[in-house]
Amino acid sequence: MILFFALCFVGVAIAGFCAFVIFWPLTLVHIRDRHAALGAQWGEGAFLKPVALRWLLSGDYRRITDRSLSGLATPARISLCVIFLGLGMAGLLWLWAEAMG
Repeated sequence: MILFFALCFVGVAIAGFCAFVIFWPLTLVHIRDRHAALGAQWGEGAFLKPVALRWLLSGDYRRITDRSLSGLATPARISLCVIFLGLGMAGLLWLWAEAMG
């Protein structure tokens, strides 16, 4: 039963990944089009760059007074947190199942 719940958390992480793949590229395009200085700091291919992901996770997008940016970056941030939470919980449940069995 524990491994079933671990698998359910993997499914939650996959759902978070799907949302991330939708909202993060939209956020990056918005940054490229309307906030060129920030986009220039990250350069091309910022999708998985640690500095860009750190910017997203820390919520630094809220410092920029652009409601459209916040509307795109907030779901991307939530989905990234869901990925980490889902995989973390799945890993903990897997370790618990290994310890029990």
